[in-house]
Amino acid sequence: MRRIASVIFLSTLALMTPACGKKKPRLSAEPPARVTTLGINAYLWRSALDTIAFMPLAQVDSNGGVIITDWYVSPQSANERVKVTVTILDTELRADAVRVAVQRQTLGATGWTEANVRAGTVQRLEETILGRARDLRRNAIAPVR
Repeated sequence: MRRIASVIFLSTLALMTPACGKKKPRLSAEPPARVTTLGINAYLWRSALDTIAFMPLAQVDSNGGVIITDWYVSPQSANERVKVTVTILDTELRADAVRVAVQRQTLGATGWTEANVRAGTVQRLEETILGRARDLRRNAIAPVR
């Protein structure tokens, strides 16, 4: 809470400070990569939630940047279930700021047993989250008219 109050105070102070004859800085056509009121990057956070929205959530911690789903059983494959953990590691929108872990289990005669995650699953999820976050960043600023 103190951190948010400091950011608001500094932002207000910057707006109140006269330009002292200097030119106004030109606004970028793209919003900054570091936008956060959480302890993590807001674009990555929103994107991660959107990407796994079809799965039931077990735990969500926006301050720590962790999303853990509950077990999800696909309607097409009732003998298989997956659980996803997404961790946002930074306040910057960077490729190494998101980490995904996937657990997969299959149903056998003795119950649920651990199984290998299909190749590329984690990478595809990370790429989807990053792509969506970049789109959210691009769309965050309204077109200048």
